[in-house]
Amino acid sequence: MACPYKIEFQKPDLGALTADYTVADLHFHTRHSDGMNSVAAIAERAAELNIGVAITDHNAIDGAVEMDGYKDVLSIPGIEVTAKEGTHLLIYFYDIKSLEWFYRKDIVPFMGHDTMTSLSLDLKEIIRRAWQYRSVIIFPHPYCGVYTGVCNLQFSRGGLQELLAMADGVEVINGENLNKWNLQCALLGFNLQKAVTGGSDGHTLFYLGKVVTYAECAPTRQDFLDAVKEGRTRVVGKEIHIIRKAASNSMKLKSSIKNCPDLFEKNIRYGYTVFNVKSKNLRDRMKKRIDDHRVQKDRKAAKKEEALSVEQNDR
Repeated sequence: MACPYKIEFQKPDLGALTADYTVADLHFHTRHSDGMNSVAAIAERAAELNIGVAITDHNAIDGAVEMDGYKDVLSIPGIEVTAKEGTHLLIYFYDIKSLEWFYRKDIVPFMGHDTMTSLSLDLKEIIRRAWQYRSVIIFPHPYCGVYTGVCNLQFSRGGLQELLAMADGVEVINGENLNKWNLQCALLGFNLQKAVTGGSDGHTLFYLGKVVTYAECAPTRQDFLDAVKEGRTRVVGKEIHIIRKAASNSMKLKSSIKNCPDLFEKNIRYGYTVFNVKSKNLRDRMKKRIDDHRVQKDRKAAKKEEALSVEQNDR
């Protein structure tokens, strides 16, 4: 039975959910980017769990295209794009041909030296290009420890609001994220009143189905994506245990080393941005304290002068 709330932090009861709802893990990686498993193994496990899955490899679609061939599994064609800013974006498509065309026309010409590197397109431009297709645009892990989530200091408050308005919604529970960040993601999703999704962000088979999105709809790609876009989905799941996360991160180490120059550049750039923003905030706070102190001092002087004036008049 479903939870009365849209977002629930607990282990999914897949047996109960799949009896009444269409259920899918909307964030999963394969060997085609930084995952460990083959598409065949993921498809087999998804069929065992009776859930759908979106293969969302980083800047790559071979896994999603292959998954489309497994007709006994509800598959959602998707991709996790790394924008110029280093921020990630999930894009889901209603049909595999649209994903393939988007990839050839709007991703490949702007790729870096490796699938894991940033594109030369910024977030706004990627979203505008995705608008040209039947798609659903979601910000994954909007709050997280670094710049891969959209809620980071690279964007001004106005810039962030504009980006959030351009997307269909946000991922409110991510299995790889920390609980404190997921709670902020959930609050953001609640306040935006837009689409909410969840996914394991799995890189090994153990993750599959640990965080799922579900809806009361027919088990078809179109009906499920319509439910997401119309805000009729719910999300249930919880973060992966820290030991499992460590194992998953070791799987991603190879791609991180290969992508070291790009990561180093992004980390330096983001660190510089954070330093500048925090320095400005510190300066603003110090200025406010000095101004407040001056105001208080002026008030005291005015009161003292007023008291002296009253005393002289009394005489």
